[in-house]
Amino acid sequence: MGATKTDHFTDKQNQIAIIAKALGHPARIAIIEYLLKVNTCICGDIVNELPLAQPTISQHLKELKNAGLIKGNVEGNAICYCIDEKVFVILNDYFSKIILTTTNQKCC
Repeated sequence: MGATKTDHFTDKQNQIAIIAKALGHPARIAIIEYLLKVNTCICGDIVNELPLAQPTISQHLKELKNAGLIKGNVEGNAICYCIDEKVFVILNDYFSKIILTTTNQKCC
């Protein structure tokens, strides 16, 4: 059995790619921004905020959760979503390193 494309890259590179892919849709960015504003909410709150159907919101929430950007806790018959700060620390470290490295570089 051959190696998958992701086998040729480090765990860190694969992790950043998964996170970036999850952030690659404007609806998911809007969900993250909404969660930052309200701290926690259920899917129905997001449905009321964004111009998308509930199944679409649920799919976006699933993608964000799978990438580790948000977490959800069951509260009664609903799931309460919030930001998972651990992944944002990883992103902050990654982009801070890029910014520090490129600040003093001169391009060809």
